Amino acid sequence: MDSWENLRQEHNEYLQSVDESFSRQSRWNDMDWAEKLLFIKGPRGVGKSTMILQYIRDKFQFDAKALYVTMDSLNLSGMSILEIAKKHQNLGGTHLYIDEIHKYEGWSKELKNINDLYKKLHVVVSGSSILKMDKGEADLSRRAVTYNMEGLSFREYIWFKTGIVLETLKLEDIVKSHVDLSVEISNKINPLLLHKEYLQFGYYPFFMQGTKSFRQKLNNAVNQSIEQDIMQINEIEVNNIGKIKKLLYHLAISVPFKPNSTKLAESLGLNRQTLNLYLFYLTEAKIIQSILASGKSYSMISKPDKIYLNNTNLCYLVPESRVNTGNLRETFFANQLSKLHNVNTSDKGDFLIDNKYIFEVGGPNKKFTQIADLPFSYTVVDDEITGYGNKIPLWLFGMLY
Repeated sequence: MDSWENLRQEHNEYLQSVDESFSRQSRWNDMDWAEKLLFIKGPRGVGKSTMILQYIRDKFQFDAKALYVTMDSLNLSGMSILEIAKKHQNLGGTHLYIDEIHKYEGWSKELKNINDLYKKLHVVVSGSSILKMDKGEADLSRRAVTYNMEGLSFREYIWFKTGIVLETLKLEDIVKSHVDLSVEISNKINPLLLHKEYLQFGYYPFFMQGTKSFRQKLNNAVNQSIEQDIMQINEIEVNNIGKIKKLLYHLAISVPFKPNSTKLAESLGLNRQTLNLYLFYLTEAKIIQSILASGKSYSMISKPDKIYLNNTNLCYLVPESRVNTGNLRETFFANQLSKLHNVNTSDKGDFLIDNKYIFEVGGPNKKFTQIADLPFSYTVVDDEITGYGNKIPLWLFGMLY
């Protein structure tokens, strides 16, 4: 069996083994798969590969017009993606799906050549969220349409866990009608029970394979993101890996973290410029969230105003007794809002959303006095099924996507 037959056989094996216990159709419906070059970026573990395989199986079955290859494959030895694209089109192929592209050296130049040379071929590529379309040997920013894929929202977790499909809500509807909406939803599910589960293991869809090994799988995904993706793309020194992991541990056990770059850099044995650079890489890799004040733009040399881990599941990589409840609440809120809205820090409350709404996040006894006189200001409270007035339950913000 030659290399090409091995690739085709491997393609069929991937389609036969793809997880069908849940569907990512809601995500693939957000994308325009008819684009000539579609780039799907996202952190490890959010289900990019599963979504692509499910889409191929749904649209093509085992039709040879589609070919899926992953850069992890040993069958690619000696074959370039340019050669694969050429042969696939010559054999009547119309769609090529390339997974884990960040593991392939010279990927940008070859994708540019494929896009320019093979006019009938549609290419879908997946890779690390840290990749830049305008970097590398060729600028793909004007050729590729990019889709950034996040993990599961709380709404999607409910769907996967219970089979109950709830409609997505708009932020405007939540602030205006949160009492009616929370009552309607809580008549169908127990939102507080499911929310506690979600905080620990609901963001990454591999919870469907069981929760006993969830923490280990998540830890492996974070380690691979740091040790392979960030290091490979940004050429970080090996002896600084431990310092990056120490930084993440510090963030996980902290109250909502407002960085003092000088002190933090000293504690990690880094200079301030290197620390800011690592924070930038971790933000790009979707391991942390860097929140800025309104009007500021984030760069490799700037310091964020607040830092959180990207999602609450990451907070539980430390012993549960070290998890800070206040940090957990704000991490959830910032994570769920950031897909569709601009999230900034606020001098008056915890967050300024879309330069309009001010939110103060806390527990059930959180007072509204700090922001009571401000327009479009709201208190977001944990452990409450319904709110009243300008007091909104935290879990409801997990219905936005």
